[in-house]
Amino acid sequence: MKNLAKTTLLLFVAVAVFTACSKDDPTPEGPEASEYTKKVNKFIYEAMNDVYFWYDKLPDIDYNYETDSKAYFEKLLYTDDKWSYITDDVDALEASFEGTEKTYGWSLAFGRFSNTGNIFAIVEFVYPETPASAAGIERGDLIVMMNNADITDANYTDLLYSDNMNITLGVLTQEGIAHDTTLSLTSSVLTLNPVLTTNIVEHDGRKIGYIFYAQYIPDFNSALDNAFSNLVNLGATDLVVDLRYNPGGSIAAAQHLCSCIAPVNIVNENSILVTFKWNNKYQDYFIDRQIMSQVEVYFNNQVPVKMGLNNVYFLTGSGTASASELTITGLRAYMNEVITVGDTTYGKYTASITLKPEDYYSESYSEDISNWGLQPIVLRYANAAGVTDFKNGFAPDIPVEDDLFATFPLGDKNDPLFKAAIEDITGTPIVAMKSAPKVNFGYQIFDRGFSRFDDNKREMLIEQIERPE
Repeated sequence: MKNLAKTTLLLFVAVAVFTACSKDDPTPEGPEASEYTKKVNKFIYEAMNDVYFWYDKLPDIDYNYETDSKAYFEKLLYTDDKWSYITDDVDALEASFEGTEKTYGWSLAFGRFSNTGNIFAIVEFVYPETPASAAGIERGDLIVMMNNADITDANYTDLLYSDNMNITLGVLTQEGIAHDTTLSLTSSVLTLNPVLTTNIVEHDGRKIGYIFYAQYIPDFNSALDNAFSNLVNLGATDLVVDLRYNPGGSIAAAQHLCSCIAPVNIVNENSILVTFKWNNKYQDYFIDRQIMSQVEVYFNNQVPVKMGLNNVYFLTGSGTASASELTITGLRAYMNEVITVGDTTYGKYTASITLKPEDYYSESYSEDISNWGLQPIVLRYANAAGVTDFKNGFAPDIPVEDDLFATFPLGDKNDPLFKAAIEDITGTPIVAMKSAPKVNFGYQIFDRGFSRFDDNKREMLIEQIERPE
């Protein structure tokens, strides 16, 4: 038995070798793949046939005749699987999971004006000490041109991925949107603390704590501890955690966050937070040998700050996924009320691992394909009450539109989602001291993102696995 762990916080395994097709399979039509591509394809097949949750539903495809490895991987995916992923830049993927990105430091929503069809970007939030913040970019800023040209369907993601650019900001007027300042930005490789904002709002005799959390990264659990310690020291009576743009991340970070929030007796008893179900090979192995750490995740009674709450509010949106949803459903099994405010969450009840050729083969064999990596779905999870398979996400208890044309700073009591949570906690309305800009045109938000690895950040990542030898 071997206990394997990686500093990248991702689960991985090394497994026995399987063959891609039997000798009785008919000879495929078409050209053979190159030797390099066959090597990549072999790695793909053997990894998927081992630990993929739906390994027993893999189609019978001879990888020797698959000339595009990424296309071959897509052919293997089960119908319900919209999450598994392949990359030929695994180092950058793993760095992204740890919070290190080549980035401008902004999260953007992309929309289309109804009257013109023109595409725009609007800023959801900005990390401090990044190129975007240095340029003075703020939440709610509107980007209407890029490199002195229109933003189009073909180029809009350059706002996330490019090395440098000029952007033109737009400003709301009574006639519509006028062009304003043009700024020049250059992206940087940065490690970003996902705990952006902590705040206390006093309203109707309550002290309501607020934390904005952008991604579940265990290396920043200490930042969560500092945030909770600050709220406790300021006498917080209630808690609102803003997950509206949080795509997920590591189970260890979710375990930490939940343990800081949940009732103290639940945390102190190391109660079950969630259970895992693997494919039948792994599940049977873990259960037969009573390796319960691989099928159950517990609250952590060693967290330094325990708020011991019976009620908590989460601000949610379509970008709220994976470990964010685990936090919500995991706490609902133990707390009086876990209230969601905003929009329906993404709907992600599965977890993944990152596998690399070196996890399967010798260094000499895997060296030339070492840049490849897979992130297959390996399990689904349920909370202590058995809730799982929430494919359509969690509908909000209090629906509120996150109108990015009427934004306030994160943690401001006038922000519509935070405002709704405060009013529900206290039963007293907030009299607006500020007026938001009004728009008199139609638009539709069609995409959003922070980096090229946004889809992967919706995965729930696991630290380690014990496997049969």
